[in-house]
Amino acid sequence: MTEISIVLPTYNEEESVKPLYDKLNSTLKKLNKKYEIIFIDDGSSDNTYQNLLKLKKSDKNIKIIKFRSNFGQTAAMDAGFKAAKGKIIIAMDADLQNDPTDIPKLLNKIDQGFDVVSGWRYKRQDSFSKKIFSKLAHELRRIFTGEKIHDSGCSLKAYRKECFDNLDLYGEMHRYIPAILKWRGFKITEVKVNHKRRQYGKTKYNLSRVYHGFLDLILVVFWQKFSARPIHLFGGIGLLLNFFGILIGIYLSYLKIFFNESIANRPLLLLSIMSIIIGIQFIIFGILADMILKLYYKDNPNYRIEKID
Repeated sequence: MTEISIVLPTYNEEESVKPLYDKLNSTLKKLNKKYEIIFIDDGSSDNTYQNLLKLKKSDKNIKIIKFRSNFGQTAAMDAGFKAAKGKIIIAMDADLQNDPTDIPKLLNKIDQGFDVVSGWRYKRQDSFSKKIFSKLAHELRRIFTGEKIHDSGCSLKAYRKECFDNLDLYGEMHRYIPAILKWRGFKITEVKVNHKRRQYGKTKYNLSRVYHGFLDLILVVFWQKFSARPIHLFGGIGLLLNFFGILIGIYLSYLKIFFNESIANRPLLLLSIMSIIIGIQFIIFGILADMILKLYYKDNPNYRIEKID
């Protein structure tokens, strides 16, 4: 039975895959555990896939998943997690910036009873601009999700396989896996890991990933807080708008009744009516969302059982 699965999203890393495999293979053999190495070729346009095929010929423990096009790191991770057979899944980058010799540290924490162990690049070897954007993204994650770990963006992580039962990843959500799993009740910790400068190729990090990542953060926060009862969010907004509209209406009625002022041409009257109508629409939307989620949770319960004694 496979004990460890290494998941490696790979995009245009033709020069990195061989030295990475050599370091991985050396580390994994010392563990005396049955393992598999899963490379996900995310639509590379260079010789990455050909180089992976050469590695596979010499090692039956290698599995290659080839995408038809470039679908992104999150999609590659999702495919790798779903294909993994190991009881412990370790994800890491294929650009040689993560150090395979840190894997025993992660496994040691798993053995201590944790479900997720995140790497912390405490001496990060990246450009100043990339560090700034990552710091900003980290602070936003911490504020919105209550995340406690220092470096959720580090790809080097270890997970128990059951973490990914009924979990689908999309967009740029690989950054929020610890937050999602924390919400699901899994035990999370972190360890300090090495981080090295990129030796080959160029970074795939750009501003569009920050933009898309922020939108996914909004989705994750909504799913954490309101996925079970969306009526609490939409209904709350609707009630607030209704209260605001009714309050304006009472004020206008007071002016009309006691001071005989004309209110028909006042913008406040239109604002009052619009607030009430939009508020009712929010409440209806919340009810419909609640009904849809009841159908979803019929086959996908919103709770996770750790064990039954």
